[in-house]
Amino acid sequence: MSRICVYLGSREGNSPAYRQAAQALGTVLAERGHTLVYGGARIGLMGELANASLAAGGNVIGVMPDHLVEREQAHFGLTELIRVPNMHERKATMAANADAFIAMPGGIGTFEELFEIWTWGYLGLHEKPMGLLDTEGFYTPLLAFLDNTVTQGFLAQTTRDMLLDAATPEALLDALESQFR
Repeated sequence: MSRICVYLGSREGNSPAYRQAAQALGTVLAERGHTLVYGGARIGLMGELANASLAAGGNVIGVMPDHLVEREQAHFGLTELIRVPNMHERKATMAANADAFIAMPGGIGTFEELFEIWTWGYLGLHEKPMGLLDTEGFYTPLLAFLDNTVTQGFLAQTTRDMLLDAATPEALLDALESQFR
């Protein structure tokens, strides 16, 4: 099937719902035959996602810059761990190996990856579907902000519509899969 890149935190966050969502997404990706592409860590939500996908029989590709192998605690039990020299190569490698993108709850790195891949889509550098997994309303304030950006005339509705969102892994995957070419 397809390769789906997931951006998410190397921390678990304060709610057990985030960990549960990462585990559920990893499981459903494997069950639907998708390969997971992610940042390659064994800690936080990243580790939960990868471990769940592997436990469900899925293929998991991690991409990690050399300087983060120890800091983010690289996961050496993956189907494949691709080591790259820097963050730019990490993002480019993840994007090149993906057919779709999902952002789960995370911090500044997750946001940066999400907005860069969305910008690349806007600029026509890819036509791959993108979505937010809005676990416990984590992204609800951001979605409202983005809608306001449209209202204020700084973002076209067609660009806003490129970014899908759903509250459950199954609903988000349904939406993304419906856009595969």
